[in-house]
Amino acid sequence: MSKVTYPSSSPYALTPQSNWAIGLYKHRSIPESVDDVPYKVEQKYHNRPDLLAAELYGDAQYYWVFMIRNMNLMRDPLWDFVAGLEIYIPSRERLKALGI
Repeated sequence: MSKVTYPSSSPYALTPQSNWAIGLYKHRSIPESVDDVPYKVEQKYHNRPDLLAAELYGDAQYYWVFMIRNMNLMRDPLWDFVAGLEIYIPSRERLKALGI
């Protein structure tokens, strides 16, 4: 098995790996910031964080960012992303500054 290189947009980008196995998951962190925007999940994004990520960040691969930033509200990036949930959204610039 060849080594996979995960892009910075992946939640696994920091997880160590060898040529034959992936290591234990290394959690990525997005700390709170005064610049984070409060947002109430709309019905059209119910269980579809990928659609909101594509709209906000230009890439659906960033669907996991909402869960990582709102760990106190979500445990699953898809099924906990429900209409009416009030979350905080980090800006694209902030993600870039964090290397995400």
